[in-house]
Amino acid sequence: MKIGIIGGSGLDDPKLIKNSSEIDVYTKYGRPSCKIREGYINGVDIALISRHGRFHQIPPTQVNNRANLLALKEIGVTHILATSAVGSLREEIGRGHFVFVDQFIDFTKHRISTFHDDFTGGMKHISMAEPFDAGLRKKMIETSIELGYTTHNRGTVITIEGPRFSTKAESAMFRLLNADVINMSTAPEASLANELGIPYALVAVSTDYDCWKDDENPVSFEEVLTVFEQNVKRVKTLLISTISSLKR
Repeated sequence: MKIGIIGGSGLDDPKLIKNSSEIDVYTKYGRPSCKIREGYINGVDIALISRHGRFHQIPPTQVNNRANLLALKEIGVTHILATSAVGSLREEIGRGHFVFVDQFIDFTKHRISTFHDDFTGGMKHISMAEPFDAGLRKKMIETSIELGYTTHNRGTVITIEGPRFSTKAESAMFRLLNADVINMSTAPEASLANELGIPYALVAVSTDYDCWKDDENPVSFEEVLTVFEQNVKRVKTLLISTISSLKR
């Protein structure tokens, strides 16, 4: 077993994994967002990549998702745990809550969402009915509850193109579509992992209420970073504890 961690801001911490080293991987789709940090968490092989680069310098549309996922596959990653800051589209999902989503809606417009650039050798239409691995989700949910974190064990995340945030009309529409949280990263990351046959699960950390809630200020990037950074330690604890349970 080798666990890939795809992290948002604040998770590229050399102290998170032991005996860490960096490797530079080049795929047929180019280089991933940054060098991959390899090492161990409680004896489990780990490969950590920062989705937006080490300094969050890559905007959502420009993330080379195909290179990120293929690089993890080529170095032997067998399972992926991803993290993301999200905006809440539901009153009951408050700041700092953990949501273990089981569905996504892809509302992006400019991203390459498949490895199948042509159908040479046959048609390739992959099922995406259940995009998040049930076993990984179950482990993360159980761990989150054991740690005493406010846990939502299912939900739908809608991924928008970005980098701008939603208008109020869009935020209201997303709620009508039954989305529970919103981000700029899960699509096509989750579907690409599925195409590669790598079990993938996401912990979504709620940081704001987007802009649908009239008694709250509209989301700002500063607010997202502040709330996510306040919860980075809990996210790391969740990952370490989940990975430790997976090796049993």
